[in-house]
Amino acid sequence: MTYKAETHTQSDVWTKMTDLVTLRQHLLDLFCQLAYKEGDFVLSSGQRSSYYINGKQVTLHPQGALAIGRILLSMMPLDTQAVAGLTLGADPIVSAVSVVSAYENRPIPALIIRKEAKGHGTRAYIEGPSLPEGSKVVVLEDVVTTGQSAMKAVERLREANYTVNRVISLVDRQQGGGEFYQQAGLQFEAVYTIEDIQRRYQKLLNS
Repeated sequence: MTYKAETHTQSDVWTKMTDLVTLRQHLLDLFCQLAYKEGDFVLSSGQRSSYYINGKQVTLHPQGALAIGRILLSMMPLDTQAVAGLTLGADPIVSAVSVVSAYENRPIPALIIRKEAKGHGTRAYIEGPSLPEGSKVVVLEDVVTTGQSAMKAVERLREANYTVNRVISLVDRQQGGGEFYQQAGLQFEAVYTIEDIQRRYQKLLNS
């Protein structure tokens, strides 16, 4: 399904006044309509899969980004001092949360973790505001499979002396990522499981 601009009436469901339960349902529909595909795919982990979720179809969607920012901000511990994630998948997510947080008078800066150190200047792995040592950072991810991608971000942040105890994903494929984080001493939450998406996808398909 291709992107279509929302009319003013349609866009009302995405406004700041929309309650989070309604917003969560509309975001789920967006994942089903734009991001979820069935077929034969090879994932970044090397695993084969009968379905694929292209999270960027939603995280870079204007209403999708707004919904993601609001929903994830509501899941943040009150003492969160920054959100961060591994480039490229997490870039629009941490940006959405940071922008929404400013509108909610709860400003939370965003950090982007490079996969390789910058080849010039400071040669840094972490882009974004410099925070005091020990700052509490929540790592965000679009889709979790094995958990390895977000773990790279956790490791880089800890090397920079930030405190990281929590990972939040938009979608959990339920293929070991949650257990991996638990074994690493991290709290893990997901907005949706793959079962949530597949159930809704089938319902929309048959309606």
